[in-house]
This record gives sequence, C-alpha cells and structure tokens, in this order.
Amino acid sequence: MYTQMKKHFFKISSFLMALLVLLSTFSFAIESHYCGDILVDTSWFGEVESCGMDEQHKHTSEEDDVKEKDCCNDELLAFDGKEDLKISFENFDLEQQLFVVSFIYSYIKLYEGTDSKILPFKNYSPPPLIRDVQTLDQTFLI
Repeated sequence: MYTQMKKHFFKISSFLMALLVLLSTFSFAIESHYCGDILVDTSWFGEVESCGMDEQHKHTSEEDDVKEKDCCNDELLAFDGKEDLKISFENFDLEQQLFVVSFIYSYIKLYEGTDSKILPFKNYSPPPLIRDVQTLDQTFLI
C-alpha cells in the first residue's frame, strides 16, 4: 500500500511540476481593435479585423492634407513567459540554503517506510491457560 501511494504521489507531483513549467514559460498576446468606444474584434493568435474607418481616414488625410483624429484604436495586451528557468542555488543566503536542505530532508523522511515489521509483544508470552472459561460457561461468539 505504501509503495502504491508513493508511486501515485510521484506521478501527481511530476505532472503538477511539468504543468507549472509549461504555464510559466507560456507567453501570448491579446490584440483588440476599438472603433471609438466599441470593441470591434479581439484576437489571440492572428491579426485583428479592422472596421474600415482607419482606411477611410488615410485616404481623406492624403487628399485633403488635413490631419483628423483617428477614431480607431488598437490595444495589445502581452503576457511574457520566463526565458530563464535555471535557478541558482548559490544565490540563496545561508539561512535559505539551510531551510531548503532541512525541508527536503524532513519531507523525504516523512514518506520513508520501515524495513521490518515491528511486533510490540514479541518478547511476551500469553498468560497460562488454567481452565477454559468459555467452554465451562458455555459462552461462544457466533
């Protein structure tokens, strides 16, 4: 039972650590296009679709040489993942190193089993049977 629990614990913990590494290195960007105050399009992976107003402003500003304020707005929300995952143990001060070592040692010792089965009454014999009380009183557990 102990070995099965230990195997399941290691499988679950390794899966969670792999998921943590994947999520910490995952980077993505969300791009949104607003026309005035109205959200026109949002894209996670590709280009956002334009409402067509920005192209009209380009043509009119080139022809009229009058710069109008563009009502369209593009927003980019970027989440950058970690580039460097190598954590150096030397960057910890002495107290932090001592804590990490003692925590790992105590955690490993928590799940270690004993090799032999401990029998607390191994050196003690049962009391001598002078008479069989259950047979004399005719009391039996059924």
